[in-house]
Amino acid sequence: MFEEKATPYRVTQRYVPRSIRMKLAMLSLILFATLTARAANGTFVAHNTPPFVSTAKNLGAADPAKTIEVSVWTNVHNRSEMDATARNLYDRTSPNYRHWLTRYQIAARFAPTAEETKTVQRFLESHNLKVVRIGADNFFLRARGTVDDVEKAFHVQLNNYQVHDKTIRANATDPYVEGPAGVLVRAVSGLDTGEYEHPVIARPANAGGKSDFSTTPAVADPDFYSSDCFDIETQEFSTNNDGELPIGTYTGNHINLQTLTSAGCGYTPAPIQTAYNLKGLYAEGYTGSGQTIVILDWCGSSTIQHDANAFSHKFGLPLLNSSNFQIIYTPTKSTCISADQVEINLDVEWAHAIAPGANIDLVVPPSASFQDVDQAEFYAVNYDLGNSVSGSYGSKENETPPSVLETENLISEIAALSGISTNFSSGDYGDFSASGGTPTVNAPADSPWATAVGGVSLALNSDDSMAWQAGWGNNESLLAEYGQISDPPAPQGFYFGSGGGQSTCAVQDENGNCLAGFPKPAFQKGVAGRYRQVPDIAWLADPFTGAVIAISIPGQSPELVWQVVGGTSLACPMFSALWAIANQEAGESLGQAAQYIYSLPAGAVTDIVPLRSVNNLTASIQESGGTNRYTSAEVVGGIPPTETPAKFVSALWDEGTGYDTALVVSFGTDCSVQPADSGFGTPCNSPSALHTKVGWDNVTGMGTPNGQVFADFFNSATATVK
Repeated sequence: MFEEKATPYRVTQRYVPRSIRMKLAMLSLILFATLTARAANGTFVAHNTPPFVSTAKNLGAADPAKTIEVSVWTNVHNRSEMDATARNLYDRTSPNYRHWLTRYQIAARFAPTAEETKTVQRFLESHNLKVVRIGADNFFLRARGTVDDVEKAFHVQLNNYQVHDKTIRANATDPYVEGPAGVLVRAVSGLDTGEYEHPVIARPANAGGKSDFSTTPAVADPDFYSSDCFDIETQEFSTNNDGELPIGTYTGNHINLQTLTSAGCGYTPAPIQTAYNLKGLYAEGYTGSGQTIVILDWCGSSTIQHDANAFSHKFGLPLLNSSNFQIIYTPTKSTCISADQVEINLDVEWAHAIAPGANIDLVVPPSASFQDVDQAEFYAVNYDLGNSVSGSYGSKENETPPSVLETENLISEIAALSGISTNFSSGDYGDFSASGGTPTVNAPADSPWATAVGGVSLALNSDDSMAWQAGWGNNESLLAEYGQISDPPAPQGFYFGSGGGQSTCAVQDENGNCLAGFPKPAFQKGVAGRYRQVPDIAWLADPFTGAVIAISIPGQSPELVWQVVGGTSLACPMFSALWAIANQEAGESLGQAAQYIYSLPAGAVTDIVPLRSVNNLTASIQESGGTNRYTSAEVVGGIPPTETPAKFVSALWDEGTGYDTALVVSFGTDCSVQPADSGFGTPCNSPSALHTKVGWDNVTGMGTPNGQVFADFFNSATATVK
């Protein structure tokens, strides 16, 4: 209920005439009566205002004549019963263990009724809002109208706000729903224009100081790529490239990226299948056959099937056709379909590379808005398109309205009831502190009913066996640039790394302050912390050791090119594909993957722990007065290297194009090697920094899957999980 909170004030040493006091009292009574009547005739939809509204710059009112769409999510029935049912479905001691509910059973027990939907519809239409869609089983209604109509209907002011580098429309206060519809409304989405982002990182094009990850070099033939990402070298750089002092000599690991004569390192399917022990599964006949992987990606690609088949043809995978691949636009065909959609190519091609026998449903909403994507996910779950749903997207938990977080959580819980696993990327910016603000986690990966997928860096031996894996987190330090030697090496700070940490902002006060996170699920009972911890598991994500994709780029010659990309956008579809294979082996739907990951036998998951290379890069810089020598920690973290962690891997990255530009890249540093006041995020020596460790950690979860052992655990013939 609405509770008016007056601003405290005090009158001191001043006489207030009796007539004025009486008028003030009358005004107070009138105001109180008005608010009381208003609250009695309707309901405020709590926690529906984006947190940034209280701090972001207000750019002014939204255009009142602009047509927008909003959605009303109605209250589910018997929520406590729903929660208990979901828990029982994953309790091996329960007689209901894995007795999944059908869509119709969920609707009968928990869905809003048709009459409730009609009540909400009447409310919308009475305020000049046209209902354009009623969600399946009455879970939501979608309506269209002008900004002015929406503001009047929900008693809100819609403003434009400056949020980081974006302009976002949002409601200044929580919406208010008049009449009998008020108690039926759980959330109103679409008032704000908040969007999800894809955590996909392109291989940087050059080593010139701060890296540009927005573009990636392309080649015409993937055979140019090598699975040898690292070697050991000694390189020398001099001032102006003519032997002048200072002269820097750098010895140790060298990362094999693109040069004038080489495409550099880029993993193709066969090496990944070998490294992660997948080929034994294929030999057993387990390729995901009979399963469907659902991939959620907005807008759509005009070339995806052509590109994926070029990828498949090159690497000996089955071609995609109408029998194993379909694109589902929901609610209507997208108007932003285009070529060069890196995320879609990455998701489809690498899900197919891991589970070549599985079907793929590419579900495409028309935009990245919370409203559109959540409804597309609900469509996939409600209609049971597949047992493994891959969502390579997210938003910062502490910048997302709690109502959206709850909608995400509800959809994942409905999926869990249905025997479906919703898998989400944990993000690519560590704890997000490097971009300003307080540490947070990625949503919807933060849901206790979802499976959160983090990332690792990967190095292979010459036979494609695993050389090492490190929790994905890169820092860079400048060694030489355009004829100038950095003495000492100049740290550039944290760039990218696996998202992770504790949910802390699922519950917020009216000012958007974080009060609590999502509750910690039972399967994480052995993990420290009070709330839901992210991630659960990890896979390849580092773009420096990334994966090859085929993609058409209009205007290029040839139009089809090959690129190397990474991000937890890569890890998520790979894991979702393996989960499809696990379901095939089980011979039935397994449901939420995270429920099993914490109790798998030894060998099923590879624990990722802190790692140090004996060949980490060292430097000696000859000056006119002598030679300065720097340890591997000083090369990465500068002088003194107080925040550089004790264990990490580092490697020289030279541009190789004649510009004498070189950096050192560190691996296993999902934090900043710079002090807290540097602006590069949480320092590595902070107790709250993201680090790998023995057992579960906030970078890689329980680790990376050992494909055959992981999936074979669920084989129905062994009855290990019955």
